[in-house]
Amino acid sequence: MLPEKSISVDDRLAQIVSVIFHPILMPVYGLMIIFTAPALYGYLPFQVKKVITFIVIVDNVLLPLILITYFRYRRMISNWTIDDRRERIIPLITTSFFYLFTVYLIYRFHIPIFIKSFIICCAVLAVAVTIINFWYKISLHATGAGALTALVMVLSIRMQAPVALLVIIVILASGLVMSSRLWLKAHTAGEVWSGFMLGSLGSGLCLGLL
Repeated sequence: MLPEKSISVDDRLAQIVSVIFHPILMPVYGLMIIFTAPALYGYLPFQVKKVITFIVIVDNVLLPLILITYFRYRRMISNWTIDDRRERIIPLITTSFFYLFTVYLIYRFHIPIFIKSFIICCAVLAVAVTIINFWYKISLHATGAGALTALVMVLSIRMQAPVALLVIIVILASGLVMSSRLWLKAHTAGEVWSGFMLGSLGSGLCLGLL
């Protein structure tokens, strides 16, 4: 019997970072940033924030996780991280529909347009990476990291929120996420940087123009 391949501490740490900053969690982190930003904190009652967060968690976290579990059970994907580009197609398409449905639900609430713009941004990026994935294995982790980076930058500039420290933290976290994906050899440098550029530019344009 061959000995089991041991996992180094560095590999384990990179895996932990990849789980903590998994792409499906990024919309939740984004809402947490928006809801705690001083410029927007007083706009919404706690109950509304709770309902919006609940919708996003159910539509964009729990449902995708349930589907991934089903796909894994049916052997439609070979592993939980879905490293194969072709295996990511169906999960990405279904996730995009979930995001579009979230946009439909959120637009029924009378909330600041900036929050609606953020949800639209998430949906646009989901559709964009789905289309790109047909030809190129763009990094979803880096796309999410780029989107969060752009979010705090726009909050700082457009909303004039005092989030300078948060900007630094998010930039450092993004670098950590991207380094982790490269360390695990889940992506090439080009796939990681193209994901970050898509997330940051796409999110910046959506939040800056809508």
